[in-house]
Amino acid sequence: METLLPIIVQVITGIIGGQAVGVALKNAAMGQLPKILGGAIGGVGGAAILGSLLGGGAVDPAAAAAATSGLGSALNLNNIVGGAGGGAILTGIIGAVMGAMKK
Repeated sequence: METLLPIIVQVITGIIGGQAVGVALKNAAMGQLPKILGGAIGGVGGAAILGSLLGGGAVDPAAAAAATSGLGSALNLNNIVGGAGGGAILTGIIGAVMGAMKK
């Protein structure tokens, strides 16, 4: 469960970011399915990229064990900001492509 919970947080925040961009890009006239899928996939990808950019330093094993217990590890800044940002970016790209295909 401790490996699945961060992914769930990333998917949910990605969908929220994708929905926000979908509302802002009304001229793309995207349906709900592209916004949800783009947000979910972008959320997981964005959080992974942000985590790899910000993480990677040496971590004390005792501090890591204390930090990863419970819900606190899933609700960290990498998962939330990376998920919302990645979902928004990928949904914006999908919206731009769909808008260009309609012309």
